[in-house]
Amino acid sequence: MNHNEQNSDSEQQDGHKSKESFISNIKSRSSWLRLFFMLVVVLLYGISRIVTGAVVVLQFFWILFTGDTNIKLRGLGQALATYTYQIILYLTFNSEQRPFPFELNWPAGPPSS
Repeated sequence: MNHNEQNSDSEQQDGHKSKESFISNIKSRSSWLRLFFMLVVVLLYGISRIVTGAVVVLQFFWILFTGDTNIKLRGLGQALATYTYQIILYLTFNSEQRPFPFELNWPAGPPSS
């Protein structure tokens, strides 16, 4: 068997293995479950952006009328920032922990390292 025939056999075996791996991945329940959670988390991300926008506007008007920031709005803003960070980590496969309301609690402060 010459060198070209060996490479051809090796490529066929690798192609067969990758095809089996692909089929296995397609049939994997965990992959489809991950997709479901990702779609739900994207929806939650959209809602959090709307709430964040409302916090920004409210905080601005609070400052206009009182001259100082609202502590509760600042806390909510920090929690929303941390929540957004957790969402992005999950969606980009940098974390397997599903954000609130699934596995993680609602964030109480800055993201933990």
